[in-house]
Amino acid sequence: MLEPPQQHTTSRGSGALQQAENEGGQAADVSRTTPGESGVEPPPGLNLELLVHGVGGTTPQEMLGDPRIECVTGDATAAVYRRTDDVDAEDRPQDYTDKPVPEAYSWSNLTSGNGARALWLILLPFMVANLAHWMRPADYGPRLRAARIHGVLVRLLALSLTVLLVAAACEVALDLMAWQCAGSAGCAAEHSWLGFMAQNSSGGGGWWSQPGRRLALAAVVPAALTLLLWWLSHRTWAAYESQRPLRRPVDEYDREARDRPALCLPGFWYGKRLVARLRAAHTAAGFLTVAAAVAGAATRHDRKPGGSAALDAVGWLTEILLVVCALWVLYVVCRRGRKESEPDDALDRFTVRALPGVSAGVLLLAVVHAAWSRPGWVSRGGELPGDEAFGVLALVQGALVAAVGVLGFVLHRRRPQDRTALKGLGSACVAMLACALGGVMSGGVTQRVGDWLDGPGTPGMGNGLIDGPPTLLTWQSAAIPVLLGALLVLVLWFLLRLSRRSRELTDDVERGYPGVLPDPSRSRRIASVIARAGLTDAAPWLVGTVAAITFVLGAAGVLGTWRTHEVPGRAADGLPAVLDGFADTVQVLGSWLIGLAFVLFLAWGRRAYRDPSARRTIGILWDVGTFWPRAAHPFSPPCYAERAVPDLAWRMGTWTEQTGGRLVISGHSQGSVLAAAAVWHLDRETRRRVALLTYGSPLERLYGRWFPAYFGPRQLHDLHRQVDCWRNLWRLTDPIGGPVRVDHGDGAAGEDGVTGEHGAPGGEGAEQTGSPSADGAAGVDRGPLLDPLEYGRTVEHPLPAPILGHGEYQADPVFDEERDRLLIRLRRREQGVLPRQETGRKAGQETGGDAAEGAVGSGSGPGSASGTGVQSPRGKSSA
Repeated sequence: MLEPPQQHTTSRGSGALQQAENEGGQAADVSRTTPGESGVEPPPGLNLELLVHGVGGTTPQEMLGDPRIECVTGDATAAVYRRTDDVDAEDRPQDYTDKPVPEAYSWSNLTSGNGARALWLILLPFMVANLAHWMRPADYGPRLRAARIHGVLVRLLALSLTVLLVAAACEVALDLMAWQCAGSAGCAAEHSWLGFMAQNSSGGGGWWSQPGRRLALAAVVPAALTLLLWWLSHRTWAAYESQRPLRRPVDEYDREARDRPALCLPGFWYGKRLVARLRAAHTAAGFLTVAAAVAGAATRHDRKPGGSAALDAVGWLTEILLVVCALWVLYVVCRRGRKESEPDDALDRFTVRALPGVSAGVLLLAVVHAAWSRPGWVSRGGELPGDEAFGVLALVQGALVAAVGVLGFVLHRRRPQDRTALKGLGSACVAMLACALGGVMSGGVTQRVGDWLDGPGTPGMGNGLIDGPPTLLTWQSAAIPVLLGALLVLVLWFLLRLSRRSRELTDDVERGYPGVLPDPSRSRRIASVIARAGLTDAAPWLVGTVAAITFVLGAAGVLGTWRTHEVPGRAADGLPAVLDGFADTVQVLGSWLIGLAFVLFLAWGRRAYRDPSARRTIGILWDVGTFWPRAAHPFSPPCYAERAVPDLAWRMGTWTEQTGGRLVISGHSQGSVLAAAAVWHLDRETRRRVALLTYGSPLERLYGRWFPAYFGPRQLHDLHRQVDCWRNLWRLTDPIGGPVRVDHGDGAAGEDGVTGEHGAPGGEGAEQTGSPSADGAAGVDRGPLLDPLEYGRTVEHPLPAPILGHGEYQADPVFDEERDRLLIRLRRREQGVLPRQETGRKAGQETGGDAAEGAVGSGSGPGSASGTGVQSPRGKSSA
């Protein structure tokens, strides 16, 4: 789809529809503006527009509309840029009386910078588990006991994912390669590179042929993986969590701070202490997992008749130390959560240093103990002792997910919010998906390696060179085709709903453009875009269904393993031919699918390492998933907001203090979330000089529904009270952005299947967001904006106007209007014409009748006489 020429509105500020501005003057009504004209003249004095981009890494040149830019402040990772002509704007305020100074904050390198970001792909399950921590419903209890329990449960689940990943590495290196293949003459002959570890039937061979020594050597692989995870976490911890927040602390007992959202607390974006503690605990858990895998086989051999008493005693000591260190790890994970009331500079140096160090010492003891000479020890095939740990992990994860779900449902019932995703079960569902991703990654690598080493046979069927991976992993891989079949059914259902919804919207689209010649093809295309954008609102239902199916399939795998101790293909022997054939098919197909997924995963990571464009694509995933601090898993990709939010808060605070000017922070998409979080961190006086303009914003549509404890209705109303100079622009064609709903409580309309709360065009009597309130003031939301700007060909648009969707909000003249009106409101507040919004008043209604703000609702927003909007067919607000 061809993009229209970028209209860089940051340099505009006056046009044919300029309005006279005076001390208490009123603005003329603006019912329609032409592209390229603001319609409102910014107030005199120095004004700054701070642009914050969204996902995808928009460059500063694109944001500023000029290839000639200079860095004002910052480094190669994140910085503020201006056009070369505007660098000295503070020295020439007279040149900017009719326009704001445009400035761009670029944070894309925080998530898609150098090639090392490709390694973050292996951290995907950890990132999803970390998201689950933040998805709980709000807890308004006096001691936040339920919230604390929820945090402990999610941290334990995150710990189990670390153990699962390291256990998978142990399964590949220790069991499949060192124990099974090197212990099998046929497999060792097939793979000559294992010949130096091969053991003949009488137990003879080279120095490395003894089973204990093979295990000790193979332990290098999972230990190196643990060190890699530690290094990635420590490296990003120094660059992200160690960034100092804006030092303007809010007293939690101050009247202004009571019942304030957590995001406004000065320690929220400063997780230095917690991440250091959790990193030590997870690193220790990785070392202990390797030590347990090495020690298990050696101690079992030593306890057989004829074993060495001295080695048996060392084995007992190793196991005791393993248990003690494991309890220490659990204590560290459960004992302390986040401290947000103030930046916590303390570092638990003893725990951070001693716990990984002692655990590494236990691993070294286990390796030395296993490598000690045992001439009579012969491994004659079979799985490595301790492989049942995968079943234990699956049961623990299932129990933790169930507990998180029960707690979330109870919290939601205490104070229900209609728009909360999955009625409080969002955290449990996402936690289940994190476990599923961990299972796919661990099962993928073990199945692929097992197939490779087994030669012509099928792992677990008894017709190959080795026994293969643990039975449970084969059951889990066999569940992949079943899950994909269920997903296919869901996709077909969505396509049918989408087609039907598109047909329903076609006629309504034409009614949204009165006085134009109908074009059925054009109407169908616009209706289809609106219907597809509405699919976002069905995401909770889709996620919940997939999580439920995954939970059931996982439970079936554990039960099948426990009851039969055979892989699905052999467990179905003797059943009717249909069931037997189905079991064989899903087992073989699942093994290849999960292996293929792992291979594609590696190929994607390799391409991302070499290709910056591919790295930016992966960066979009991190843009969405790593906004939140690492509160549950220290090995998840780092939270870029812990750098970006202080950057923005420092820039706004220092610029307004030094210049005394007015500032509009303008955030698109994910940038609007960063902007809101930064505004929350400003002190009261600075906020009076700052306005917020959001567009294509997921603040309520995604964050408010999925993270209700932090962006729910109560929190967004608080944001509006703190910065009442706030406008939000949205479109029906936008699949990500939507209204923030602080004007009408929790929202005037509920979900509607595929389309959700977003209505259709052409309704009659619809109450539109952005229309004047009873006292003449306007609320926060303005929309849905017209998209496309023109239905057909016109004098101003001789070529068909594109459907903009989530992008190009600055191409709409409404953008300039709202930005300049916000600057006017800031100016009037300075002059005392516009009183500060009273705390007790309804959010979205401001004191004093303001004709200029009344004009906002009668502008090019929907519901106006000019018909420049898209209305809800149900006669309700589509907001």
